[in-house]
Order: sequence, then structure tokens, then C-alpha cells
Amino acid sequence: MDRGYGYHAELIQRHIELVPGYPGIRDALPELDLGEETLRAILGAAAEFAESRLVPINRAGDLQGCRFEAGRVLTPDCYKNAWEELTSAGWNSVDQPANFGGQGLPLFVNTACRELFDRACMAIGMLTGPTRAGTQVLLQFADPQVQDEWLPQLVAGKWSLTICISEADAGSDVGRIHSQAVQNSEGRWRVTGEKMWTSFGDHDLVERIGHLLLARSPGAPPGTAGLSLFLVPNKVKNSSGEWVVNGVIPRRIEEKLGLHGSPTCAMGFEGAEAYLLGRQHRGLSQMFVMIQSMRLMVATEGVGMSFGAEQAALSYAAERKQGGDPSRPPVAINDHADIQRQLLAMAGRVEVLRGMLYELAVRIDLERHGVAADERHARVTQWLLPIAKASCAEAAFEIPSAAIQVLGGAGYTREWPCEQWLRDARMMSIAEGSTGIQALDLLHRRLWRDDGETLAAFIDTARKELQGVSADLAAPALLVIDRLKRVAQQLLGWRERSRDAETGAVAFLQLAFLAVTGWIAVRLASRAGNDRIGRRLAAAGRYWLSDIDGRAALLERDALAGSAKLDQFHQILNG
Repeated sequence: MDRGYGYHAELIQRHIELVPGYPGIRDALPELDLGEETLRAILGAAAEFAESRLVPINRAGDLQGCRFEAGRVLTPDCYKNAWEELTSAGWNSVDQPANFGGQGLPLFVNTACRELFDRACMAIGMLTGPTRAGTQVLLQFADPQVQDEWLPQLVAGKWSLTICISEADAGSDVGRIHSQAVQNSEGRWRVTGEKMWTSFGDHDLVERIGHLLLARSPGAPPGTAGLSLFLVPNKVKNSSGEWVVNGVIPRRIEEKLGLHGSPTCAMGFEGAEAYLLGRQHRGLSQMFVMIQSMRLMVATEGVGMSFGAEQAALSYAAERKQGGDPSRPPVAINDHADIQRQLLAMAGRVEVLRGMLYELAVRIDLERHGVAADERHARVTQWLLPIAKASCAEAAFEIPSAAIQVLGGAGYTREWPCEQWLRDARMMSIAEGSTGIQALDLLHRRLWRDDGETLAAFIDTARKELQGVSADLAAPALLVIDRLKRVAQQLLGWRERSRDAETGAVAFLQLAFLAVTGWIAVRLASRAGNDRIGRRLAAAGRYWLSDIDGRAALLERDALAGSAKLDQFHQILNG
């Protein structure tokens, strides 16, 4: 049954402890005391805040939604106090730099807290996530005076940042961005253009909003090579020292399927004063610092919401009475084999996703702190990132859908939270690069670009750990890895047949996901322990492995089927 957010925190902690790299980052930062007791205290406090403060505003915010009045965006009434409590407690600055007022904790700690918070209220996370990711951009590319002005306010939760990329006809195809940045005789930049799909592009929770924005300067080369990165504040001070509007105009907020508490804004920039970040015409590569952080954020959201839905289904199935011997009282529906199958499928998927998430987060920390700075370690991290983003995002929609199936008619109502999770999660496989974009990234940038070296680094890492467990337990995972290697070898020969390869790119991504989660499932099944947490993780891992090679065989076929099956599409178009 659902044991609440405290149980959720315990599961997260066990996963962190199971990651082989965790002792390395703990030992590398002794001044932070990242041992089990400290971690338990942090996650326990985060779980309590999530359950007591964020859960109540989640439903209220969804019902009230955001409003666009007199040219400004107003968030749900219940958000203001919750935001002040969240920022005053430092939950928005867990891994922000200490020299600017943050707590300076590792990324994996922030990821753990975010998972709890995103299960409770993902809409608020749509504000904290871009702000946190944007600070990484400012730390790397902003001038010192911009850092000194902005970072303390961002860390304190007084100001916020957005990721402001998409334009009409230039979403993922960022090379077609039209926004213009012009430098005047005094060296000041001004930006003009229209942006869309900007989360919290305008709102009433902070005093100032900065937009991290891609634009093209006069004479810049076409495509992505001509884009530069700018920080565009919504307010600047005039000659009298008063805050005035900086030509940043919210046009409207979108009416959406879900995330009603998170305003998605269309934004206009009318000669807005801007700061150039980093080098001119290097904007996209610089923005990727933020985009990669946002993709990890989406993966974290996906795990948190998936677990919440799975726990709701588990709780309902233990209480709902139906069926059994008609001469006796009805039994709980979790006594039925098909319900058990559905619950185990959800739990198995959640736990291997969570294991992958913390493997990835700890790996990033090891690189940031110089504990594992070798190229092969970095290659494995880069291999995992698109897989984690895509698979966790897909699960965030599919697991609430599966939970609704267990709850039946009750799950379709607002009495239970699954319907909101399903609505809120639908955007996740679209935002920050759709599933198809992640698949093409894996194919083009992670496989073809380095002739398979990134994949080889992953395979070596996984096999090394699998060698330390029993052959019978490791066998299903190794079979899937072998299938992935065979498919990759054929795809490496298809560079000149890109249409054939791209037709199977999503299947290749899903096969790579099975290889990663097979590795993680063996870890859970072999090392999780025999207490209540360990038994859940071990059962989840074994169930995930039970049919993994059969699923992989289907994906192997689909990944290599080629583009001939698409020929009928042209017949339909021309018919």
C-alpha cells in the first residue's frame, strides 16, 4: 500500500546508496557530510514539505489555474505563500553555489528532493527548474558583474529565469529562429522578436524575470551557427533608479490540457535591452548547458509522477473489494492475478527508471567534482541522458494511464490524483526535445558521430558490473546488451541510408533503454537487501528481467526494418 512521502524518501535513498559512484562523491566532499544520516535528514524534511505544503496547492492550483489580466499573468492564489516558504527554506537552491547563497550540495541531492516535489506539485517545478538550470548558464558564460547582480537574487528566489527558444515555425528546428539582436553605438544589445511555449514567462511570484533567449545578429551566418545567447530582463532601471518595463511583453497564456498552475506564455520582445552571454554566434552550444539540465529535470519529473500513480493504484487495489467466491465476502482486487500483473509492471518500470536516474545524477556529480574526469565516464553519461529523458517522460503518461485502469471508473474522476498526473505529464515527451528528437540524438550524436565509442563505453561499464553477479541473474541483461550491439553495428553501416536508420531510431532508443534498465534491474535484484525496501526493489528488478529479452527481440527487428514500410504513406498522400 501507499506508505506516503516518507516511504518515497526511503526508496530514493536506497537507490542512491546502490549507485557504485555514490561513495566516491561522498568521500570527495567530506565537508558536506553526505553520509546516510545526513541524506536521511534532508530527504525526510523534503518529503514532509512536499506532503504538507505542495500536495494541497497542487489540486487547488489545477482547479483555479492561471489568469491573464491587464497584460500580466497571475498565478493561483495559493501559490504565493507556498513559494515564499519554499524559497525561505532553501528548497530552490539545494545545489546552487554557496558563494552566491546556495547550499552547494551535489546534483543528486537536488534530484532526490525534486522527485519528491514533482510528485507533489509539478507545476511549481516548472518555475524552479528553468531558474536552477539557467544559473548554470550564467555561471559559465555571464560577465562577473551580471553574475553578481543576478545570481544572489535567483538563489534567494526573488528573481527567476526562463528558457526562451521556440518561435512559430522554429521549435526544435532552432536554426530557423528569426529574433534579432542589434548592438548600438554604445555597445548595448537590444532584442526584437516573438517567442512561444515559455513556462512562467510572466508571473507574480518574483520581482524580476530574466529570459535566456537565442537571437540572430545582423550579418550572422544562417542556421544554428548564427545564433547568440542573451539574458533579457523583463525590467530595467531608468536614469532615476526606478524599475521600468524593458520591452518584454507577455502576449497571452495558452489554454492547455494540463499543468494549469504553470503559465505557458507567448512573449514579445520589442527592442528589449539584453546582455550578450559568452561568445557571439555560440549561443546554441552555450544554451545546451541549460537544455541538458532541463532534460534531467524532465526525467526526474517523470519518475516522481510515475511513482505517485503506481502508489495510488497499489493503495486502491488493497482496499477495493470485488470478486472471489460468491458465497463469501468479496476479496481485495489485488488478490486477482491480472491486477497483480498490472501492479508489478508499474512497480518494475518505476524502480528501474529511478535506478537509471540516480546512476545518471551521481555520474554528473562525479564529473563536476573531478572524481571521474576520464573520457569514457563522460561518454556513458552522454549515452544515458537522451535515454533517461525520453523513457521517463513516456512513463509519466503511461503509468498514470495504467493506474487509472486499475482504479476503473474511480481513476477517471478527480477524487483520485491519477487523472491530473496523466494530464500534467502529457507535455513531458514533447518538451525539451520530443521522444523522436531524443532518438535522433542517440543515433546521430551518440552513435554515428564517434563511430560507436560512446556505446562501447556504456557496454563495457555495464558488463563490468554484471560480471560480479550470478550468471543466471545477469543472463537476460547480457542478452539485451548483445542485441543492442548487433543493431548498432548494422546502423553504423547505414550512414548513407539515413532514412532507413531514422525510421528505426525510436526502436533503437527503446532497445537502448532496455539495455540500460536490464543493467539496473540486475543491480536491484542482487544488491537491494532483504528489508521492506530491499524486497520491493528486488521484486521489481526480477519482474523487469522476466521478459526483457522478448521485448528486446521485437525492438531489434523494428530498429532494422528500414524505410520500405513507410512507402505506403506516400501512396496515401498521393491518393
